[in-house]
Amino acid sequence: MKICVLGLDCAAPEVVFGDERLVNLRRLMDAGVYGRLESVYPPITVPAWMCMCTSQDPGSLGVYGFRNRVDHSYEKLGFANSASIKSLAIWDQLAREGKRSIIVGVPPNYPPRKINGISVGCFLTPDTTKNDFTYPTAFKHKINELVGEYPVDVKNFRTDRKDWLKDEIFKMSEKQWKVVHWLLKEQEWDYFHFVDIGLDRMHHGFWNYFDQKHVQFEPGNAYQNAIPEY
Repeated sequence: MKICVLGLDCAAPEVVFGDERLVNLRRLMDAGVYGRLESVYPPITVPAWMCMCTSQDPGSLGVYGFRNRVDHSYEKLGFANSASIKSLAIWDQLAREGKRSIIVGVPPNYPPRKINGISVGCFLTPDTTKNDFTYPTAFKHKINELVGEYPVDVKNFRTDRKDWLKDEIFKMSEKQWKVVHWLLKEQEWDYFHFVDIGLDRMHHGFWNYFDQKHVQFEPGNAYQNAIPEY
């Protein structure tokens, strides 16, 4: 038995469950079960994915966001990374049974986790050209052969240059999904987990152009369909 988790970071339920054009998601829903789940508090990328993968809440993990207090003072803050998570994740439990896992972009995953399988870093990776972003380390060369420089994020995604931003997010995701497809087909795995950060970046950049209830929404704007296109 294999388990494949494809995570759409920041996927709004009204988009996922309400847009009939998402035919592949409709097929999965029709063939199985689905429902709206409650997130953790705070409901943000870090620590939400690791809460899912460890069955812990943020209090148990001791990680409440991207920045956390390093002691009991108000002054000292530290950035969360993969070493911040001490609890065993599902891939650690599976490794005890001799099972292989592949995790791609599951935050926080920098430095890349050392697992029984393949680990590819998340958007917290500073620079994939200068920093190791895979485990085993040499595996990054295969990724570079597949897609060239591997993007873990779009820098400056809060920009007002919306045409540039949309293009950069699409190019990032095309490269990431090309690597994911190759890993799924060509590598050995029992558990596969990919988190697509592109949708989150689209929501950061284009939500006010998409959500008709948003105070800044303007009907007929040039980016009204940017999120559905993604």
